[in-house]
Amino acid sequence: MSAISEKIRTVFPELAILKNEDTDRVFAGRNLPSFVKDYIIKRFSDKEGVIDLEAITDYLNTKMCINGGEIRRKLMDGQSVNLTCRFTVESNLKDGRTWFRIAETDLGADAFILPSVLEEHKDDLSDGENWGNITLEYVEPQARKKGFVNMTAFRPFKPYTIDYAYFLNARAEFTTEEWIDLIIAAMEYDPDSFGEPGTAETLRTKLEFISRLIIFVEPRLNMIELGPKGTGKSFVYSNLSKYVWLLGSGSTTRARMFYNRATKQFGYLKSHDAVLIDEISTFEIGTRDGELQSMLKGYLEAGKASVDGITFQSECGLGLVGNINLSKELKPTGNDYYKTLPGLFRESATLDRFHAFIEGWKLPRLGMANILRGWTLNSEYFSEALHYLRTESAYESIFNQLVKTEQENPDIRDVKAVRRIATAYCKLLFPHISDLSALSPEDLDQFKLMYRLYCLEPAVEKRAIIRAQCHMVDKEYSAEMPKFVIE
Repeated sequence: MSAISEKIRTVFPELAILKNEDTDRVFAGRNLPSFVKDYIIKRFSDKEGVIDLEAITDYLNTKMCINGGEIRRKLMDGQSVNLTCRFTVESNLKDGRTWFRIAETDLGADAFILPSVLEEHKDDLSDGENWGNITLEYVEPQARKKGFVNMTAFRPFKPYTIDYAYFLNARAEFTTEEWIDLIIAAMEYDPDSFGEPGTAETLRTKLEFISRLIIFVEPRLNMIELGPKGTGKSFVYSNLSKYVWLLGSGSTTRARMFYNRATKQFGYLKSHDAVLIDEISTFEIGTRDGELQSMLKGYLEAGKASVDGITFQSECGLGLVGNINLSKELKPTGNDYYKTLPGLFRESATLDRFHAFIEGWKLPRLGMANILRGWTLNSEYFSEALHYLRTESAYESIFNQLVKTEQENPDIRDVKAVRRIATAYCKLLFPHISDLSALSPEDLDQFKLMYRLYCLEPAVEKRAIIRAQCHMVDKEYSAEMPKFVIE
């Protein structure tokens, strides 16, 4: 059991859950993300972490039924079906209707969302993956019209309300290294399995690992992660938060990303905190669609785009995730990482609009020994806390108060990128410090040291990689970063 386990249980007595073989077994055969499983575990377990296996099984078989045949039979018998589930929404350009598909069943060929439901929940039911409680009803065939299913009601999956003061007070009970271990445990991994405890190398590895969450906490932070298989990329981005969507391999369109003219529905960049495109090297993103490419560049820069006079504006970050060829020493075979990306993202003007680069080859391959066994923070609650932090502006103010550049006229994109990344680290690691004037001179000096080590230096390093890639593509871009210092 991880060393941080008991402290999590003590500091978060109402929000800690126990992960063990029983929690693995009860969800066997069900493809549920961590934030849903943790909610269910917490709902049906006692203070000692003992889960009610029978109650969970009953809940899964009724509210989260994945038996498509049983669902169809109930619908055709005239019954309404109520489910809490994952479903994918997609607007149909041909007939202007919006259909949904429940991934774990074969329901979806003729399943539509009522316009009234779309209108009521237009901020939640855009194209892409969604989680929530839905009510389904069957409409029988009439004349030549085939029968179909309607979604007649929807309630987003949001079981927790964040008591922000409680969260901040709890954070103050942990050292920085303990808090990093808590974050890793909330990501369902054992922090003690990342190397020799207490060493600088292990700390760097842990910090790089939790860097994946900076896109969760900071609005419009654009990020690239390339690395080997087996380091947990897909698991982290697809399991920890309903506000973050990992878009699988394939392709996308302007209508799905931004705005659908036929249905007048905004795309998935509108309704998520972050969208990450997986298997980016093989992903097709409007290579023949000049309009989409232009809109994407504008969005990456300013968070805005225009379609038929409609202004699209969002705070959603965009991430590119993929594998990269490595040598026997587990290092990239070249330093031209940009060549792994599709053509659109190899352009210096587009590449420069990304803020951070995560070097996935610096992370360990993860196996069964890395799986958490012990008490951890409920990931559904933790993801809500990360979502809440996105709108807190005090942390950007901390950067503005502490950090200066020694260069007279630094590149504005470099400054914005470093500010955005450092602010994200501050939210992630030091959410309890939001007002520097409340610190004593001694505490302020100590915080400056911590801020430089855990926020500023990693931010500069991650932006410097993007800067170097832009220089390789286009010598007009300098390879040198501005020098950032703490006053």
